[in-house]
Amino acid sequence: MSWNFEELSKAVKEESKKIKDVQEAESFRVKYLGRKGLIAQMYVSLGSVSQEEKPLVGKNINALKNKIMALIEEKHDELKLKVEQETKEEIDVTLPGAATEVGHKHLLTQTIDEICDIFERLGFTVQEGPEIETEFNNFTALNIPIDHPSRDGFDTFYLNKKDPDEEDTHLLLRSHTSPGQIRIMKKYEPPLAVIIPGKVYRPDAVDASHSFMFHQIEGLLVDKDVKFSDLKGILTFFCKRLFGESIEMRFRPHFFPFTEPSAEVDIFWKEGKKDWLEIMGCGMVHPNVFEAAGYPKGKYVGLAFGLGVERIAMLKYGIRDIRIFYENDNRFLNQF
Repeated sequence: MSWNFEELSKAVKEESKKIKDVQEAESFRVKYLGRKGLIAQMYVSLGSVSQEEKPLVGKNINALKNKIMALIEEKHDELKLKVEQETKEEIDVTLPGAATEVGHKHLLTQTIDEICDIFERLGFTVQEGPEIETEFNNFTALNIPIDHPSRDGFDTFYLNKKDPDEEDTHLLLRSHTSPGQIRIMKKYEPPLAVIIPGKVYRPDAVDASHSFMFHQIEGLLVDKDVKFSDLKGILTFFCKRLFGESIEMRFRPHFFPFTEPSAEVDIFWKEGKKDWLEIMGCGMVHPNVFEAAGYPKGKYVGLAFGLGVERIAMLKYGIRDIRIFYENDNRFLNQF
């Protein structure tokens, strides 16, 4: 078999001139340099060439192959330059840039971080607890009696799954962050000072001031010498840092099963309708709670407090409807 390499070289060069885009350049490459292309066929047919002609024919095939490769590379450079010129012509440098919007933390997350930061300055550490709890941690260990209204199915989301560690009780979605106290005390020995932020769940009717899911932050401090005056000092520092040094506060006697004595913390709100507003509950840890956590009777004293994050955010930023936190409306979220 013989080829006219001079004519083939001219034909390949003329064909390369007609290439207009990358796709045609790839088709050209496959036609000549592909596994079944012309050059591959030439190498296969070398076996039928006489021994005398084989060196010369092989040399001519290599030369043709190199020429085709050079033409392809030249065409790629030409097409690349063409694309760059076309793109450059289309760019209007006077147009404003298309900037990517940078996200930010949700207002509730910002509020949680701000509250946690204040207590961390006082030596508290941030801990977390599970959202699925046991009846023991959520109620029994917190000195909440079996007939307490909060245990009713109308006030708690019970799960269709029994507690594997306690007979005739079910798992539930925690209705407050206070079960975190029990988990922390079971795990660590005093002295300890922790705050526990997280979601809680109650089957409340959804309206401007209620939601079936909301956020709380629980605080607990346990040591051998803790007084109610320590509790007042800590919460006074917190309120002044959060709402300003001029905020007016009062501690009003109240009842919670897991603290004794107990109090509500009110602040005097001067915006809009001036009045005292309750922002959190607090008290000294009840001895029955220590007993349920496994602490020796009479050895430790503790203080505890809990607050709702949404309520704090609504007061601080003048928000009147709790539902707006969860509607994902950027017109609202971008303000914070």
